[in-house]
Amino acid sequence: MKKLVITSATVVGKSQPLSADDLARACGAEVEWVAQLVEVGIVNASGPQPEHWCFYSVDLQRALHARRLEHDFGASLDAVALILDLSQEVRRLKAHLRALGAPEP
Repeated sequence: MKKLVITSATVVGKSQPLSADDLARACGAEVEWVAQLVEVGIVNASGPQPEHWCFYSVDLQRALHARRLEHDFGASLDAVALILDLSQEVRRLKAHLRALGAPEP
């Protein structure tokens, strides 16, 4: 018997940001977890209150990465924030080296 898989997609962009509830659902988490992500600086919420927060694709990527780090390594959200920031800085520096024509280490 064939298995039926139904997939849905949502476009995330400036004109269609995610709500805190949408971001939580995409990560298999609760809105309280999203609030913790905002508190430690993993994602940036635009909006005055959690009910009005908006998130964009970069926030979704960081939240999904945070969820994996938290799950796979048992890392605290403070540690996850540090890991994500350091990873981003390494990518930025490698791109800078490539732009200068230097070989990567």
